[in-house]
Amino acid sequence: MKETIAKIKILLNELENTLPETNSDIMNEFSFLELPEIVSNIIDYLQPLLHPYQAAIYWYMFNNSIIKTGNNLIRISTKGLGKPKTVIKSSSGKSEGLSYSSVQEALLGLEEKGAIKKVGDTNRDGSLYQIYLPEEIEICKNLMQEKAQTEPIAIDEKKEKDFYNIRENRYKIFERDGYKCHYCGKQLTRYSATLDHILPVSKNGDNSYENLITSCLHCNSQRTNKDVMEAIIKGEMGRSSSNSG
Repeated sequence: MKETIAKIKILLNELENTLPETNSDIMNEFSFLELPEIVSNIIDYLQPLLHPYQAAIYWYMFNNSIIKTGNNLIRISTKGLGKPKTVIKSSSGKSEGLSYSSVQEALLGLEEKGAIKKVGDTNRDGSLYQIYLPEEIEICKNLMQEKAQTEPIAIDEKKEKDFYNIRENRYKIFERDGYKCHYCGKQLTRYSATLDHILPVSKNGDNSYENLITSCLHCNSQRTNKDVMEAIIKGEMGRSSSNSG
């Protein structure tokens, strides 16, 4: 029995050591040129949904993960977040930091809203969390889509013809489509979404707002140079994606 318990402990330790402390996809794709837009989206779509302690802790985690490292994973301790001059002062004025229960409640609230997610067991350094951006958070995505439908798209006259190569224009397409693949419906993020031409460039299609749709990489590569309607009618997009899953 003791040998079995010892083996289990060894396996658990090995498992803990293999948990990802970095997200290589984010590290490779993240660009600090995107920060102003990301911060703006957090302020516009996520922060109004958060209580003060939740907002303070989210910004602390965001700052110490995505901003400082370009990585959306961070290991934090509940006690550490409550220490004075770490996150925010207690609103009661009785303490320079937050109580253990206040931090717990804030973290739980952020998880319930889909802003963060615990992705590893707790060790002496704390728990490993993944931080999500507004386009990955369901309640924020709904708000972004509502805004895209009710407010006209602001178009720069100098850039209005190219929504494919200009970064800020690409995101307008992604937001319009709710970061979902037009073909298979897969939920995407700014790191996995691609743009596809409705009328292929090879058939004189342009990079205009109306001629671009959001697509996952798999469906985009499967479509080749077929028209969108031709690809959908033949059922190649959804079928290929379903078979691959």
